[in-house]
Amino acid sequence: MAENKEKLFDQFPPVSTEEWRAKVEVDLKGADFNKKLVWRTNEGFNVQPMYRAEDIKDLKTTDSLPGEYPFVRGTKTNNDWYIRQEIEVCCPKAANEKATEVLGKGVTSLGFKLKEDIDAEGLKTLLAGIDLAKVEVNFDCCPNKALQLAKDLVEVVKAAGAADTFSGSIGFDPFRRLLKHGKDFPKDIKALAAEIVKAVADVKNLRVLAVNTDKLCNAGAYIYQELGYALSWGNEWLSQLTDAGIDATEAAKRIKFNMGISTNYFMEIAKFRAARMLWAQIVKQYEPKCDCACKMNVHATTSEFNQTIFDAYVNLLRSQTESMSAALAGVDSITVTPFDKQYKNPDDFSERLARNQQLLLKEESHLDKIVDPAGGSYYVETLTMSIANEAWKLFLATEEQGGFYAALKAGEVQKAVNESSDKRHTDVARRKESLLGTNQFPNFNEIANDKIECEGGKCCCGHNNDAEAETDAVEALKNTRAASEFEALRLETERSGKRPKVFMLTIGNLAMRLARSQFSANFFACAGYQIIDNLGFDTVEAGVEAAMEKQADVVVLCSSDDEYATLAPEAFKALAGRAEFVVAGAPACSDDLKAVGITEFVNVRSNVLETLKAFNAKLLK
Repeated sequence: MAENKEKLFDQFPPVSTEEWRAKVEVDLKGADFNKKLVWRTNEGFNVQPMYRAEDIKDLKTTDSLPGEYPFVRGTKTNNDWYIRQEIEVCCPKAANEKATEVLGKGVTSLGFKLKEDIDAEGLKTLLAGIDLAKVEVNFDCCPNKALQLAKDLVEVVKAAGAADTFSGSIGFDPFRRLLKHGKDFPKDIKALAAEIVKAVADVKNLRVLAVNTDKLCNAGAYIYQELGYALSWGNEWLSQLTDAGIDATEAAKRIKFNMGISTNYFMEIAKFRAARMLWAQIVKQYEPKCDCACKMNVHATTSEFNQTIFDAYVNLLRSQTESMSAALAGVDSITVTPFDKQYKNPDDFSERLARNQQLLLKEESHLDKIVDPAGGSYYVETLTMSIANEAWKLFLATEEQGGFYAALKAGEVQKAVNESSDKRHTDVARRKESLLGTNQFPNFNEIANDKIECEGGKCCCGHNNDAEAETDAVEALKNTRAASEFEALRLETERSGKRPKVFMLTIGNLAMRLARSQFSANFFACAGYQIIDNLGFDTVEAGVEAAMEKQADVVVLCSSDDEYATLAPEAFKALAGRAEFVVAGAPACSDDLKAVGITEFVNVRSNVLETLKAFNAKLLK
């Protein structure tokens, strides 16, 4: 019966790419196709507005199946992943109580962040009642303590009879000090890493060598940078351990990749697919005993770089998008960062929401039921190879510098990521990169100062990172969120005890005055100013009089470009310096307006951050 079904697409003649493009160009009405529709990525390649089968006909990524080398389509034949919750451990007993509680609420992976030293008895207390054969258990600890922790954990796992079924990791990361503080790890990394790997030999699924590129993601790295440095970092471990006499197969199976996830949805899907493919090929060069050693084990954490203090519930939308892209990409485990982490220690409410975000993806959206749904997509397959190419270039360049460790000690990795971060902050300042609720469409009346429990260089435990940074040997990662400067600006307004009033003097062309008043309101609200909008005035004099009645600090003239030539000088004269005067737009008559003393203009080309900083300096005196 299936053979008799009519194939409807056979009734339509094939349409070439050239024909599609010709049709699009007609619809563009003379606008340049490449300038209007082709997107230049931060990764250094162009993205076309449409892709066709011919774009992927020569790609090898479509030849393999899930679970097959080079694992571009996944390392498993299912798409299940661990749902992880991070737990800070100051008291083993209290942390254990929290762990056993959340395990009954959908969590399948625990991430213990050890804030204090923990001995063998403390470890037993921490893991009491946890089924080590079913629950993934991970530890983040001081690299100096990793060896002893590894030995103690092996004993606990063996005592539980779970040596063959246990799954988890210890995040031995001696490179974190160079990234965070610019200072080298004082011990012999190769010797210590080899000793740790030997110590866990009896627990086959315990990964102990961390590749923590989530730190780069949170510092503002571009996607290709995170991937390229992840490959180089992993290769550093393989090189050092094989030099120390560790078998390549054993070394590869002890590496755990902890990567970030940005909000660039399809690019992130492509990143994880490219990561598995490239890592498999790197490991293959070490001639492991089996292809299974070439599998990349990836934990993904939603971004902190994109999180905001103002309009913080939007963080839920960001992290939902991020976790969805990671799930569709086939990662092994996911942590959703609680939405309120940037201004307080996450509470039960925010941690519950973070857990449920993943449970929604599994239990309601059923994303765990299909493997590599993006496979075969003309767009995603092309993105996968494009990102892979750019990341590979960075990998090779880093290897030419002597490898990841050498590049770190020279400060090259930190410098490159910081440059990307600076560029992204500039894009945020100019609204080329949007953060809803912060630099675009802010909540006009939100007050955030009272809810902040921790911020800036000081973490909640009171440690001041800036103090240590003064003596850095090399450049360290900046680790400033994209929203941080806008937040500082708005908090400055809040803490000043003043709230400048911005009055929209709307007049003339209805469509233009409404559009420009909306734009200007969102512009000045980013600094926490009070916005006084209006439907329109018949005369400039009436508008200025109304502004003075409202005791406006700033008057924004909102009209059309053609009308500004007469209305702006008239309004400026009527205002007579009683408030700051701003013209909304970039009219052709700007030079003429400047000649009469009008100097302030706001438009889509404005650096929003710098403009508002200048107004704060004037208005908050």
